[in-house]
This record gives sequence, C-alpha cells and structure tokens, in this order.
Amino acid sequence: MRALSLLAALSAAGATVTASPLGPPQAPHAPRALSDSNPFVGKKLFANPKWAAKLEDTYKTFSSKGDYENAAVVRKVSSRSGLSEIDEAINAARAEQSRTGQKQIVGLVMYNLPDRDCSAGESAGELSSKNDGLRIYKEQFVKPYAAKLAAARDLQFAVVVEPDSLGNTVTNGGVEFCKQAIPTYREGIAFAIKSLQLDNVAVYLDAANGGWLGWGDALPKAASEIATILSMASPAKVRGFSTNVSNYNPYLATKRESFTSGSPSYDESHYASSLSPYLQQHGLPAHFIIDQGRVAWPGARKTWGDWCNVNPAGFGHIPTTDQSVLQNSNVDAIVWIKPGGESDGQCGLKGAPRAGA
Repeated sequence: MRALSLLAALSAAGATVTASPLGPPQAPHAPRALSDSNPFVGKKLFANPKWAAKLEDTYKTFSSKGDYENAAVVRKVSSRSGLSEIDEAINAARAEQSRTGQKQIVGLVMYNLPDRDCSAGESAGELSSKNDGLRIYKEQFVKPYAAKLAAARDLQFAVVVEPDSLGNTVTNGGVEFCKQAIPTYREGIAFAIKSLQLDNVAVYLDAANGGWLGWGDALPKAASEIATILSMASPAKVRGFSTNVSNYNPYLATKRESFTSGSPSYDESHYASSLSPYLQQHGLPAHFIIDQGRVAWPGARKTWGDWCNVNPAGFGHIPTTDQSVLQNSNVDAIVWIKPGGESDGQCGLKGAPRAGA
C-alpha cells in the first residue's frame, strides 16, 4: 500500500480525458442525513488549489503539446496528506462554496491504522499496536478528525476509511505481522466508522480492488469480513465502499488482460457488481466509489500483483456520477483518490522515491 492523500476530485466531471489509456467507460443502510441518496449528486467535487499548484510541471507538459483539455484537468486535482491539513481543505472549500454558490463535497481519506500496510510495508505508518497504537489512533487521530468534520456542517464530506486494510484481513492472515494486526484493524475501523456518524459525512469503507478480492472464492470472504467489522460498529452504518484506491485497474476494460482470466471482476465496475450480491446477503449496502486517478495501459502489467509505480499508466476517466457513463447502478461515482504522478514507494521503477513523493 502507498501513502494516500485527500480524495482527488475534479469539478469538470463528464469531460473526456484524452491522456487516459482506456478512453471513456462503456458498458439498505446509509449515513443518517443522506438516507439512501447518492451524496455526490447535485454537489461540486471540491478541488484543492494547494495540490493543483504542485502539478504545474504536469500542466506545462500537457500545454506544450497542445493538450489543453488535460492541462485543465490536472489543475483541478486536490490532495491531503495529514490531519492538520483538513483545516486548510475546509477553509478552502468554504471559500469556494461562498464564491460559487455551489454546494461542495470534500473528499478525505482516513489512513492511519496501527500496523498499517502489514503485508507490503511501503506505507507503514507511525503507529504500532505494540506501543499503545490503538489507543493513540482512537484518541489522537480519529476523535479530532471527526470533530473537525462535525464543526464544518456547512460542508458535505465523503470519507474513505483505511484503504487496503480489508484486503489484508481477508487474504494475508498467513503473514504473521498481518495475523497479529487483524484484531487491531477490526477494532480501529469499527471505532472510526462509529465516530463518523455525522449528518454531513458519507462513509465509504475501503474494499481493496478486483484483482485482490474479486475472485470467486474471495468475494464471500470479503463480504463476511465487512459484515464482521460493521457488526462491531453497530448501529453505525456506512454509505458504501471504495475500490481501486491507489491501484491501476480500469473502471471498464476496453481489453481484458490475460491475467484476469477466470475472475468475474476483471475491471472495477465488474468487481462492484460481483461483490454486491454477497454484501446484500448480509444486509449491507451495495454502493461504491471507484478510484480512477491513474490506470495502467493495457499490457503494462504482467500480473495483477504489479501494483507499484506501474509504467506506462495515465489518468483514468474523470470523476462523474453520470449513469450514462457509469452504466452500473451500484456505483455512486468515479473519483480520483491517488494523485497521478505520486510514487507508490521505492519499487516498480528504478530510482523511485518513497511512497507519497
């Protein structure tokens, strides 16, 4: 897993991103105030100007090639990396909401579990369960995080909770470090979900990606693990689930890769469709947001396990809630979460910098 940031969002939803390797896609529980409605509909995805400023080199590259559409896209990307920066995002979103008169929805990623990234280690965090990490996580991270959102009731938030953790609990119990971390993951995530039960917050628990949990035997295990965590959080609820966070899978594949053979979840839309009935068997919501901040070009990966700094890759489809694009009633929105160009870690490419650089 890689270092994550504020959910990258574009205000120009619906436009075509010509740098995408894939082209446009083709073919009963919720936060209290949101009921069963899609929280993204009718709102503008907030774009943080601070992160957009970091992409000036990317902007200049597109502009020099006459690709003004993608130049405009990269200037509307937002990012967040630390708890302290939530205040900056809130202030900027309020200013934008006041300036435009458009209701903003601010995307955030909650990512600081003790012993996080227990299998890969590229984004190991600051907290350890052996050093009082769970208590620190609850008291010094989750509680102030939730308090900041509760104090900004004039804004709407969509919060992705602890990317990759579910994937590790489902498939990496054979890794000793992960085996020891699983109880901490479950308790920490349940606490985070309970803490985010706010009228202005839509909670999306991360559900890894189709290459990780979308196989036939993994799907029921994933749904069962989700049910376990949400039972610990009860009566708290989530709006749904995020997928493909910081990964490279397409929303709808224009070409099926050979390594996806035998999987019903060969792209992320199909993963959402494949996981949904198993979730519903547990009485869980089947709503998804899917990260398309970057997507691998067809043929760029030899296996689905290639997740680190995949090259070549490009922007996926820009964020949208348009069902004529999504073509999947289980999907609330395509979003951008992992910023394009940000490193996954010191792997994949020779000389790659640390995660998040």
